Amino acid sequence: MVLLTLGTILLVQAATFATVSHYRKQFTEEVAVEFTATTIRTLRAALAEIPAEQRPGFVRTASQNQWHLWSRSLPSDASLEERRPAREQRHGRRPPPNDIRNNLRTFVQALNKRLSDDTRVALSRGPEPRLYISMLPDPDLDESRHNREWLVIPLDRIAPPVATPLIVVWLTGMGLFLLLAAAFSWHITRPLTRLAKAADQLAAGQPQRVIPSGPRETRVLGERFNAMLDTLEQSAAVQRTLLAGLPHDLKGPLSRMWLRIEMMEDANFKEGMLKDVQDMQRMVNQFIGFVRGSDPGSYQFATLALNTWLEEQISAWESTGSPVKLVRLSTQLIILEADRLAMGRLLDNLITNALNHGKPPVEVALDATKHHAIITVTDHGPGISAERREEALRPFSRLDEARTLTGSVGLGLALADAIVKAHNGTLDLGQAPGGGLQVTITLPQSGES
Repeated sequence: MVLLTLGTILLVQAATFATVSHYRKQFTEEVAVEFTATTIRTLRAALAEIPAEQRPGFVRTASQNQWHLWSRSLPSDASLEERRPAREQRHGRRPPPNDIRNNLRTFVQALNKRLSDDTRVALSRGPEPRLYISMLPDPDLDESRHNREWLVIPLDRIAPPVATPLIVVWLTGMGLFLLLAAAFSWHITRPLTRLAKAADQLAAGQPQRVIPSGPRETRVLGERFNAMLDTLEQSAAVQRTLLAGLPHDLKGPLSRMWLRIEMMEDANFKEGMLKDVQDMQRMVNQFIGFVRGSDPGSYQFATLALNTWLEEQISAWESTGSPVKLVRLSTQLIILEADRLAMGRLLDNLITNALNHGKPPVEVALDATKHHAIITVTDHGPGISAERREEALRPFSRLDEARTLTGSVGLGLALADAIVKAHNGTLDLGQAPGGGLQVTITLPQSGES
């Protein structure tokens, strides 16, 4: 918008200058030349009525000692514009760039063409700018064209058409216009920038309302964006209520089923029912864990020494005989602002997912950079193809249809991703060097979030 405004201003200014130049040239050629020629004729006629010996004094008195008569041939430092040799025009001494004679040259040429009598107008070529106008022939000299009286008019008091102060004023005005254009553009684009940032935050799972501002269109856009956030929040609230209420309501029937199954005498039937109830109970626990993990209000952040905490978690898995081991632990002390329960749920989900859908052993490593902690969980299974990794992070996504037989509803990786985002981190799925799935978690250290 700034470039558009600047281009428009420059285009208008160029058109204005072209128009002014055209009419100024037309005025110079048609009006100024005509009036000047008439004035010269009048001046010649007036001097003709005055005796020759009184003419110099008359000119000095009338011009307050600024003009004077040159009663001889054309001075050597003057030149008639239409008779200047081509070589002199190319190689002769030219006035400085800011000299008034540069602006009067076209005017003098047009004036000489307009004067039909023997009058001629010339410009000086020396350091002092002067205008020469031929008056009456000197009777003491021959009748040649240049042997006559010349009226000498100094030009040093005439300012150029475009003076430096005028250029400064014009540039200052242009700068003010550009500042106004930049302010106006900023006034329009600032709400759009805020809206774009809010959209990015919404995509990252951290919705934030915007303050409607700017022109009417951007205000309406901001209001509708906020209305969309309200609608999404209502839908999310309904979803959380559904996900939280349904598992809670199923706990009672499941508990009664456990009691009835224990009272059965048929061992085969009892074993099958127990397995089905265990799968249902696992599904309920996944629903409850996902609801808790996706609700930012349920997090309680506190200082967590990640090195010690991770050793304790892996030791707990090893004590149960699970094929889980800590292969690498950073020597740098890593401190996080994290929810201890959520972090435990995150690690347990990843290890459980690796044991159920990959191949043991499950290897866990902790590394650190200057500002981040990096946790990797690696299994030795078939892994997940690159084109399906994004799908694997979606809730209720089942890449393996056989997971329905194990009580999985596709919330393990989605819950892990939600917990990592709540801690301002990132979760990436990749291929381990020896095959299998490698989950990389990057979390900001304390003071870097």
